[in-house]
Amino acid sequence: MDWTLDTVAEAKRLAIRSFVHERLLPLESDPASYDAHENIHGGLLEELRRDARAQGLWSLQMPRARGGGGLDVQAMAACYEEMNHSIFGPVVFNSAAPDDGNMLVLEKVGTPQQKERWLQPIVEGKVRSAFAMTEPMPGAGSDPSMMKTRAVKDGNDWVVTGQKWFITGAEAASHFILVARTSEDARKGLTAFLFHKNDPGWSIERRIAIMGPEEHGGHCVLRFDGLRIPDGNRLMEVGDGLRVTQIRLGIARLTHCMRWLGLAKRSLSIAAAHARERISGGAPLIERESIRLLLGEAALRIECGRLLTMKAAMELDRGSKARKEVSMAKVMVSETLHQSVDTAIQVLGAKGYSKDTPLEWIYRYARQARLVDGASEVHRGVLARYFADEGLDFWAWPLRRTA
Repeated sequence: MDWTLDTVAEAKRLAIRSFVHERLLPLESDPASYDAHENIHGGLLEELRRDARAQGLWSLQMPRARGGGGLDVQAMAACYEEMNHSIFGPVVFNSAAPDDGNMLVLEKVGTPQQKERWLQPIVEGKVRSAFAMTEPMPGAGSDPSMMKTRAVKDGNDWVVTGQKWFITGAEAASHFILVARTSEDARKGLTAFLFHKNDPGWSIERRIAIMGPEEHGGHCVLRFDGLRIPDGNRLMEVGDGLRVTQIRLGIARLTHCMRWLGLAKRSLSIAAAHARERISGGAPLIERESIRLLLGEAALRIECGRLLTMKAAMELDRGSKARKEVSMAKVMVSETLHQSVDTAIQVLGAKGYSKDTPLEWIYRYARQARLVDGASEVHRGVLARYFADEGLDFWAWPLRRTA
């Protein structure tokens, strides 16, 4: 396995690091930088996005022909990690959820016409987007087969009725990907569609208040009461909704991991800086064995998470679905993020629990990582099934391609 970055990817990574340290980190301590939902204020965001675009750091996950950076998944892993050294980072570079996952799936499976209408405006930062799949009980959550929202064919249209909830970014989104039931077939019963916020027949019932800081557009409950979607806005074939979901979530879960590693490293760097400066009992905290053990364990887990994430990225670049590798990374990195920020708060003591540092923001944000895009228990179940099927081949080495 080749863990090296090429010179282009390394240059992007270093440029992102400079942008984050020079432009973004100083803003985090200014209350005027935040909107009402504890994310970066809209006006400030647009200014920073213009600067990121001017420096060639915009939509790096998209092809150059679309105005992106043309990075492969392995290079994305290194760059996304640098972006999220700041809590504001990913959205500034147009690499934040849910837009990031929506762009990647539309680029992969959309028709040329769909890409031009639905994808390109997201790439250019003109609109935001959302992915509407999850439903309240007894509907679909981690198990899409339980989906209750229905789309019924009526002439050349599909008429949608039902409800979705915890739809990230919905309040700010203009372009939506919707997954609905179109038949009772166990594998081919779901279909994906595209619709615009101005289309009649649907509404946002409420924005769900959550424990942590929110993405722009929040997490919303949507009601569909006769939304009509032209068949031309169907994504892939009828019955391919589960496939669309799997394609999107596979890469989206991994880009979450890439970003979370940045937050984990930021947390530990704050802790280490404090431990070097804080004198207790006549010596810096960093010299205490108990503190060194806390930091060392967290650093070890971050590196394990990075290696799992990079392995999954390489498998995706090789053309694999990488479901096992993505699940391993998702479990490890989501739990490592929580441990890293918890360790940092413990090292800083009361200061860590205050709003004088971004640790409390990261701590509240980190708790969702073990839930979003499949809870840790779901992914452990996936790994158990792979192990039951593969036995010792669960740990098989990837083979080098030869001429």
